[in-house]
Amino acid sequence: MSPTPTPSTPSPSTPPSRHPDRPCRVPAGIKAFSTLLGHRAPDAEYFRYLGECLNVGDAPADALVEWMYTDGMATTRPLFERALAEGIDSVPEAPQPLVEFFRLVESVPSWVNREQLDLGAAVMRSGGADGLYIARDVALLGGYMFSGFNQTLLRTGALEKGSNTRFAETTRWALDVVSEGGLEVGGAGYRSTVRVRMIHAVVRRHVSAMDDWDPGAWGLPINQTDMAATLVGSLIAPSVGGIAMGRINTPREYGAIAHLTRYVGLLMGVQDDFLPRSFRDGVGILYHTSCALSTPDETTRLLSRPMIDDPLTWNYPRFEALRRRIARHQHLSVTSAFLGPSAMRTLGLPTFVLPWYPVARMPINLVRSLATLRPGGRARAADRGWDQQERFMTTIVASGQATIGHAARTITHEAA
Repeated sequence: MSPTPTPSTPSPSTPPSRHPDRPCRVPAGIKAFSTLLGHRAPDAEYFRYLGECLNVGDAPADALVEWMYTDGMATTRPLFERALAEGIDSVPEAPQPLVEFFRLVESVPSWVNREQLDLGAAVMRSGGADGLYIARDVALLGGYMFSGFNQTLLRTGALEKGSNTRFAETTRWALDVVSEGGLEVGGAGYRSTVRVRMIHAVVRRHVSAMDDWDPGAWGLPINQTDMAATLVGSLIAPSVGGIAMGRINTPREYGAIAHLTRYVGLLMGVQDDFLPRSFRDGVGILYHTSCALSTPDETTRLLSRPMIDDPLTWNYPRFEALRRRIARHQHLSVTSAFLGPSAMRTLGLPTFVLPWYPVARMPINLVRSLATLRPGGRARAADRGWDQQERFMTTIVASGQATIGHAARTITHEAA
């Protein structure tokens, strides 16, 4: 059954013209797994609601950013960063708009269970490099079929910045989120998520004011439907893909992943009815938002094609040229296995690539999944997976670091 708007949900207007007349075709893997869990395509009422939410932003963050622009980024951004790092109580001179925003994000709801957050983060660290591969090769690359979201990316320098940089920024955020203690107020994941929320509001304000932005066609930049799809695509989809690669978790662990996703979404400014209450719920949100957003156009190939060659620039300590070529084929094999020939064709990629990497990893991951059931097994898997994830960061970016929201930093600098 499709979710319905809650009384607190904003009342959006008519869907923009980018919203299709009927649910779109989605990658075969998403549809198959969603159907297995009992989900069906969204009904007409809920499908329209997904379109209406293309016009809805994030009121608290939008109000904060409007104040920041009005008073000047040169003075307000340092106050924001101080409150983010040390808490709003550390800024006794904080203006009311800043106080209101940080009282909101620092207030932890009663439903948040720290044990569940810690477990969800440990399970996601256990995914190791394979989890990041799925995030890159399936969720991020497949997301370029969401042409409406592409319009915002192109207007914030996605082509100039490059797909490898965008993936590095997204990966740094995800690793902050799943780091030990990352979602404590003031933790690395909390800070990165709240900062991304503010940057989203900056981009929303900047892009919607552009002369070539047509709200009747595209709705609002970085709207609720887009944000919901990005949330579950980043945090739920890698665990779904992991199942097909032999990464099997317990029902309690999948529930913990959904719990973590729900809290991260709250910090990110995603409205309540798009926050998953269970893993099954998260898969349903992924399926339904994909049905509304998967409308590829010429921007799809413009953004996806450069991404297949990014591994040819990666950093390896030995046999670099050879390992770069292997990595390129490896990541294409992951994309092909999960998205299928039709989506590969739409993305402008080779229609069929032998899915050798997922097949080769399955028995290894199945054995490691069984090992997590032994005493201390999950902790050991989380430590091993975290080491792999951090090493992969140094593979794609030599420093292992990435500046989250680099393109938007230029926008805020111009406003200061």
